[in-house]
Amino acid sequence: MTAEATGVRLTCDGPVATVTLCRPDVLNAQTPAMWRAMSDFSRDLPGDVRVVVVRGEGRAFSAGLDLAVAGASGPGSFAELATLPEPECAERIAEFQAGFTWLHRPDLVSVAAVQGHAIGAGFQLALACDLRVLSADAKLSMAEVTLGLVPDLAGTKRLVELVGYSRALEICATGRRMDAAEADRIGLATLVVPAADLDGAVRDLTAGLLSGPRDAVVEIKALLAGAAGRSHADQQRAEREAQTRRLRDLAGRGE
Repeated sequence: MTAEATGVRLTCDGPVATVTLCRPDVLNAQTPAMWRAMSDFSRDLPGDVRVVVVRGEGRAFSAGLDLAVAGASGPGSFAELATLPEPECAERIAEFQAGFTWLHRPDLVSVAAVQGHAIGAGFQLALACDLRVLSADAKLSMAEVTLGLVPDLAGTKRLVELVGYSRALEICATGRRMDAAEADRIGLATLVVPAADLDGAVRDLTAGLLSGPRDAVVEIKALLAGAAGRSHADQQRAEREAQTRRLRDLAGRGE
């Protein structure tokens, strides 16, 4: 389907892929069609892509769920999901989550370029990325609670990992908005820059991510991504094993 039909497009330029939410007239509000398209992007990526940049057209990253779609009676609406048997409803939500979780792929580094509002599903899309560059005008909110819902697009674990349980609970249970300065202070932002510098900062970060050998970056990401679930001894073992693979590969003795 076309970007006009789905509201999101994928473009590739060598090792960099860009996912762009392209519904600026509704502040890039998200729909199930967008999530299905984003899930398909994972299968469409050329093999040489190393970095994925996620951005929104216009003045907002994403204002969250498109309530005009979710509140109607068609596919993906609250009304339709509520009529499904529980296992089927959960499976449908799993399909939606796949539009976000592919950004965790171990062979990619994903970067969210966030300007303006990143609300609800927009916040969770930013959380799905490994790194977040925020413009100084960014406003973030996990607003699902205001609709009587829970965050269900794979954002809760990422949020706890970044800011801790108590802060994550406060953010999710109140649905309040935070500015870029607070996001930076509590560890949600990798970098905060003036709005005019957002594109340049993302380009510079992308260039830095591409400056090292791909296999080394993949090993580093795996080491860090798994660190929280390992003991010190297990993490040290993982370091040894990763370094052994790198040494053998550099010596031409890898598999």
